Amino acid sequence: MGCVYFVIALIAPRVLLFLIFLLTGWFQRAFNTWLWPIVGFLFMPYATLAYMAAMLNNAHQLTGGWLALFVVGVLVDLGHFGGGAAYRRRR
Repeated sequence: MGCVYFVIALIAPRVLLFLIFLLTGWFQRAFNTWLWPIVGFLFMPYATLAYMAAMLNNAHQLTGGWLALFVVGVLVDLGHFGGGAAYRRRR
């Protein structure tokens, strides 16, 4: 089942976040408030998935490889914003 989550995350991270919210209790365990998951769902889905994975698998610490995964998630999300702006300028 983990491989299915990974494939869905690559294709559509918001779909995976919604499925995780419906089918598991991971959001409640990873986040203390409801605000950050909603903001993450809207603006930075890859970073939200990486942060949730770090919190659940690394005793609620963002260190080491989990920190690197989170930074990659942030960069991918920011790349989507930058890529969209560059595309609009070319048109």
